[in-house]
Amino acid sequence: MSNTPAELKYAKSHEWVKKLPDGTLLIGITDHAQAALGDLVFVETPKVGRKLAANEACCVVESVKAASDVYAPVAGTVTDTNAKLGENPELVNDAPYEGGWLWKLQPDNLADVDGLLDADGYVASIA
Repeated sequence: MSNTPAELKYAKSHEWVKKLPDGTLLIGITDHAQAALGDLVFVETPKVGRKLAANEACCVVESVKAASDVYAPVAGTVTDTNAKLGENPELVNDAPYEGGWLWKLQPDNLADVDGLLDADGYVASIA
């Protein structure tokens, strides 16, 4: 059983979203997704300043098994990326909800996050 924190929101495409106090969003892939991929060897995050549409492929995570696209759960502009992943892509495996976050997003509409799955909904979607 994978770890699915109740305070986060989730996309069916296996991204998690955390609302930050400044109104931005922290985004990464779920524990379930990283476990399915296996040991990550490379992460390509979106460029800061890039405007993303909801459900747009914008990031690539590559494991010893396969490369996989990561999608923007909501529309917005990338404000930061996790620079540590360049040297340590395994942070996504080790701590997907902590040090393994992928990018920060200034959402076009913060209310769009409410349309994502809660933890129970995500767990049901992967069952």
